[in-house]
Amino acid sequence: MTKEELLQTADLFLFDLDGTVYLGDTPIAGVPAALQTLRDMGKRVVFLTNNSSRTGKEYEARLAGMGLFGRGDAVYTSADATAEYLRAHHGGERVCVLATQAVRAQFAAAGVRLDDVSPDVCVLAYDTTLTFRKLKAFNEFLVRGAKYIATHPDDVCPTADISMPDVGSFIALFEKSSGRRPDVICGKPFTVMGECVARTFGVPAQRTCMVGDRMHTDIRFGNANGMRTLLVLSGETTRESMARFPDTPDLVLESLAHLVSDV
Repeated sequence: MTKEELLQTADLFLFDLDGTVYLGDTPIAGVPAALQTLRDMGKRVVFLTNNSSRTGKEYEARLAGMGLFGRGDAVYTSADATAEYLRAHHGGERVCVLATQAVRAQFAAAGVRLDDVSPDVCVLAYDTTLTFRKLKAFNEFLVRGAKYIATHPDDVCPTADISMPDVGSFIALFEKSSGRRPDVICGKPFTVMGECVARTFGVPAQRTCMVGDRMHTDIRFGNANGMRTLLVLSGETTRESMARFPDTPDLVLESLAHLVSDV
């Protein structure tokens, strides 16, 4: 697929964050202008992240501070997808959400009935305020049979220095302590998040493009959900490392800036 064909066939563009639109606290060269060109072309811009340690509003502020968030844009996180999944499949049930206070408040605002005493459902999000007391209580709920949902499967969260343990590492911990693995994982590369995105933004998968720098999350997510896929080589993946993965992107570019150059 050429970039011209991609631009003709996609109305909604989903962008991963670190490695795709910025590196650390710095926008990738040419990306702010490329995003504005897409907006001017009438494309919908949505920033899609697995990271459930922050709310969409917190991400909006960060992106705006880097000149990346524009009028009409949106942020959609794995926590948003999980809250929507809970409303659809576990409405009215009591839910323990292992998350930061801001993300817990987001679940409550979405109509999720929070309960840290006797929950029917346990949700494992990326809690960067984790304590042993929280771990112990969550483990006990799992052993007693609560339904088990994780926001996303990432093992580590990249940082400028040493990557931090992410939800995938917590999943491994609870598997050892409780013998349980999640009944459902909502974030990339799974289909729950894809279905939620289609409902939320009203654009069919075949008119949606997932743009990211990771083969095993971004490109696999797009392929699993019937979307167009654009791999950018501005982050984790190289042309050499692509060969280690079974997924194939529709288009590979050095960076997002190349998508609209000379178009």
